[in-house]
Amino acid sequence: MTRDNPTGGQLRRREIGKVTALTNPLSGHGAAVPAAQVAIARLKHRGVEVVEIVGEDAEDAGYLVAAAVEKGTDAVVVTGGDGVISNALQVLAGTDVPLGIIPAGTGNDHAREFGVPTKNPEAAADIVVDGWTETIDLGRISNGNGRKMRDKWFGTVAATGFDSLVTDRANRMRWPHGRLRYYIAMVAELMQLRPLPFRLVLDGAEEIVADLTLAAIGNTRSYGGGLLICPNADHRDGLLDITVVKAGSRTRLLRFFPTALKGTHTELDEVITARAKTIVVECPGINVYADGDFACPLPAEISAVPAALQVLRPHHS
Repeated sequence: MTRDNPTGGQLRRREIGKVTALTNPLSGHGAAVPAAQVAIARLKHRGVEVVEIVGEDAEDAGYLVAAAVEKGTDAVVVTGGDGVISNALQVLAGTDVPLGIIPAGTGNDHAREFGVPTKNPEAAADIVVDGWTETIDLGRISNGNGRKMRDKWFGTVAATGFDSLVTDRANRMRWPHGRLRYYIAMVAELMQLRPLPFRLVLDGAEEIVADLTLAAIGNTRSYGGGLLICPNADHRDGLLDITVVKAGSRTRLLRFFPTALKGTHTELDEVITARAKTIVVECPGINVYADGDFACPLPAEISAVPAALQVLRPHHS
């Protein structure tokens, strides 16, 4: 059965009788475990067989998901934040096994994009059982400069520049925990704000060569818990949206972030937007983070891969 989705895509319904449930116990400062318990109880109540897996780390989680897909499962249901969803994407990309989302992270940008309620695990579980899937694009990050690395898939946004420097710094900090760590890291990076010499090549033709503050490449609209960095991104159009912010003062950057919460930053003089299928990104000393996870150092090639994932979502949103 198929049905038009009011957001523009076509949904297909499938029977969900057995799922593999992956939980990241560290997501949301421990919120994932009780959320998973509620969701799993709901799935079982509605007659779904549930196989539970918990990865010790990202590599172990990927191994367990891959084993589940090989054995056969109607869906992989992930409880946690965008990071653990990223672990599942590395396996599910290019398969016909859909992703189900039980949000329990600090950002929940995947859930927000697909209309999955972020504070109601039972409702999120019902979406899985209902079985409506949408075919979406994914982003893929490939190695640059001759390095050998495994391609990294992402669902939301690949971040480079100021935001990735903030994440670098936050990852080096042992204290405090949670969002406060990122706020402190952001203040520290603001104090050391400097122009970053970027070169972006879009679809092998158009070039952006400029001193920038950041460059974000989005398959979906938001990152960082709802920051609409690529407000016009469409996860079905086979393209990635690019938002770059030209280098400027601390005051200008501070002005930028409140507008990005609303998606109105694209009207600012220092913001350039573009759209492409493949983007080569170069900037010395800068790392790429995608779905909040480390991907690789620049340079890198970042591409849209059409129809790479099936995702379970409400059919009415």
